[in-house]
Amino acid sequence: MIDEKGRLFGKINLIDLLVILVVVVVIGVLGARLLWPSESDEVVQSGQAGRLEFVVKVSRMDPVAYEHIEAQLAEGQNQFMASGAMVDGYVTDVYSTPNPVQYDTQDGEWVMAEDNYYVDVYFTIEAAVSNTVTQAVGTQEVRIGRAYIVKTTGFEYTGIVVDCALMDSAA
Repeated sequence: MIDEKGRLFGKINLIDLLVILVVVVVIGVLGARLLWPSESDEVVQSGQAGRLEFVVKVSRMDPVAYEHIEAQLAEGQNQFMASGAMVDGYVTDVYSTPNPVQYDTQDGEWVMAEDNYYVDVYFTIEAAVSNTVTQAVGTQEVRIGRAYIVKTTGFEYTGIVVDCALMDSAA
């Protein structure tokens, strides 16, 4: 079967045959995955629609700006927008806390105190997502620790997502 030059049936080298077999197997596996995706692949690709509730923290906001935001939300200007279009997402709650600052004393100790000039603002947002895997609201994906732009027709601030949960669909 193998001659003195290492060819199979005197026609093809064994190494060339192995390379051809590996290429055929790789093409076969890729073709099978494209033609017949597994159930887990379909879930990742499609996800499912749902509602998401998340909290965005905006640090060091001017208290006067916060008062304007509260007034706009009280007037019902709480719907999200993205890329110039309204999105099925709403600011459902907003509150502020004193912005903490750290400074050192004359003794060389570090002390935490409240900043007299800024507040930290927390926006609670409820929004529809078409895919619970990507959790995108408009064009932004929602992930804890990720920067998020809170944008309505009246204001726009960038903060960090600090809490996120899919809502019960029965509620």
